[in-house]
Amino acid sequence: MAAIKTREIHYTAPDGSALIGYFAAPETDAPLAGVLVAPEWWGRNEYTEQRARELAEHGYAALAIDMYGDKKVTTHSDQAYQWMMQTFEDPDTIVDRATAALNTLAAQDEVNAEKLAAIGFCYGGKVVLDLARANAPLKAVTTFHGTLAAKAPAQEGQVQAEILVLHGELDSMVTLDDVASFREEMHAANVEHEVIVFEDAKHGFSNPLADERAKANGVDLGYNAEAEQKSLAAMYALLERHLA
Repeated sequence: MAAIKTREIHYTAPDGSALIGYFAAPETDAPLAGVLVAPEWWGRNEYTEQRARELAEHGYAALAIDMYGDKKVTTHSDQAYQWMMQTFEDPDTIVDRATAALNTLAAQDEVNAEKLAAIGFCYGGKVVLDLARANAPLKAVTTFHGTLAAKAPAQEGQVQAEILVLHGELDSMVTLDDVASFREEMHAANVEHEVIVFEDAKHGFSNPLADERAKANGVDLGYNAEAEQKSLAAMYALLERHLA
């Protein structure tokens, strides 16, 4: 396993929000492919940072991004919902903040700006999909139990990434009908994409803390170790194909 380095990076969104990303990269002098990591609605927490470190251990430079400002995090769903909804108030906020993060990642000395990808969990899935729909220079995008609906559907020729959607069959927040609508959107825009549906997996299946959060907040989440492992393997296969 490669030795890795981490640091926080301050950057600013077009709306003036002060955002703080968490950067992780292997200790190497060679420029590396860069991967954005967009968080669940809880904010840029330890889970998101762990995923960034794992990417670094696999040879990528990763930036766990801050969508709320000041790296705010919570374990309370009411607060998470409030912060998330604030990013929906202006239709440009999500893409603007994610673009600021992508530009920040691309500008790091360790990063090869020609090789960029993005992954996102739950709310972060929507963030990276909307970034891809906005014609961001991404080669690959992966969502884990992500929100799939779009305010503005993908347009043909405006999505540069191949998209991988990893979804739980028992997800009550993002339904199989939502998945079908997403597929129709991608087909209509002629976007290369794949959807993998995991049996017996709920929303939040990739996060080992999902059961604890579900109990504390009365929300329908559930961790599934098998789905977590298979989904991560599928993500790394996609990254390898596009960023090698």
